[in-house]
Amino acid sequence: MGKKILVVDDAAFMRMMIKDILTKNGYEVVAEAQDGVQAIEKYKELQPDLVTMDITMPEMDGITALKEIRKLNPNAKVIMCSAMGQQAMVIDAIQAGAKDFIVKPFQADRVIEAIKKTLD
Repeated sequence: MGKKILVVDDAAFMRMMIKDILTKNGYEVVAEAQDGVQAIEKYKELQPDLVTMDITMPEMDGITALKEIRKLNPNAKVIMCSAMGQQAMVIDAIQAGAKDFIVKPFQADRVIEAIKKTLD
């Protein structure tokens, strides 16, 4: 049984890309969310093993959602996804409890490496 992953990104194309990488590598994408509010709802409902979380999203950004998810579960495993040039946000995310971050555009081997490292 593959680990359950929640994919959060406001861009459907990015969700599709990461979902593709994950499913090809034996992970199960249990749900997708397009903003932080949805991410928290889906997290509560599904209790995934890991969340990939975009930083910049409407409604609620990824760092705020990360903090909320970690209030629900201090051991939540969240990997942040960001575009180039968001180093300050990445530092904020790590301080808020993110386990790792991956940079867009996604490179399959880097995504899988981050996920394996986080889940092990």
